[in-house]
Amino acid sequence: MNQAALESERPGSESAIARRIATCAIRSLHAELRLYPKPGLVSLHDSGAHADMNAGTFLRSMFALRRYFHDIAKAGYRGVAFSELRRLGMAAETRMLRATGGVNTHRGAIFALGLLAAAAGRSLARSNRLSDPALVNAVLAWRRDLLAHRLDTHVAASHGRWVAARYGVKGARGEAIDAFPGVFAVGLPALRYAVEQGAGITEAQVHTFFTLLAKTEDTNVLYRGGVSALDWIRSEATAFLACGSVFADGWLVRARAIHIRCCELQLSPGGCADLFSGCWFVHQLQLHV
Repeated sequence: MNQAALESERPGSESAIARRIATCAIRSLHAELRLYPKPGLVSLHDSGAHADMNAGTFLRSMFALRRYFHDIAKAGYRGVAFSELRRLGMAAETRMLRATGGVNTHRGAIFALGLLAAAAGRSLARSNRLSDPALVNAVLAWRRDLLAHRLDTHVAASHGRWVAARYGVKGARGEAIDAFPGVFAVGLPALRYAVEQGAGITEAQVHTFFTLLAKTEDTNVLYRGGVSALDWIRSEATAFLACGSVFADGWLVRARAIHIRCCELQLSPGGCADLFSGCWFVHQLQLHV
């Protein structure tokens, strides 16, 4: 083995750190896919409100994205310009679409989880910390670039961008501009609370997801059903939490009923899925990296 290869295997090396961050990212996508019930979304149990994708589609997408998370974590560690992060994300989206036959499984995760992976690399390079404030500060380093990109009229419109403009919600890019409050101020506190209360992994994840669902202006739901659909799904999630969430008897029946109704209404809160993946990613980072 040559000197460069030996260096890359050193536990504290840039490549080793990037690999560990990438592993946490892919595991968080697996966790989101495995989680059930989560209203309207694809899982190992069913395809939710989607006729064009299933668990196999998601697994192919994840396989295509493995290298992306390693590369963007390394890019963050090296402190590259935002334009390079964007280039990596666009290339990853192309690979995803090729792997899924044109189906958008992880566009939101490529953006949000990719940015969090880059932030993890950046934070470790500068302070060797992965605390919530360290990660938030790392994301905020790209705030000006994110603002400029949001205002760029030459950027192709997406469903999320169209919905954000029409309904005045911040969407995925607004979340990133504000350093992911859905992750750090909503999802992670809910996850930590559930763990502290003795919830198992699945129960803690369901509690986290329903907390996000109750408090997020999900652009996927707005696109599919408008304001009335968003109000309904947030109300259902709020009622689930008010009834005791996963700490009350019968929680699984109630959660499944909301999932089934979302499937009937063709509602799929993909924005909450991306935020959940981000929560689980940070949680795993702080435990294992």
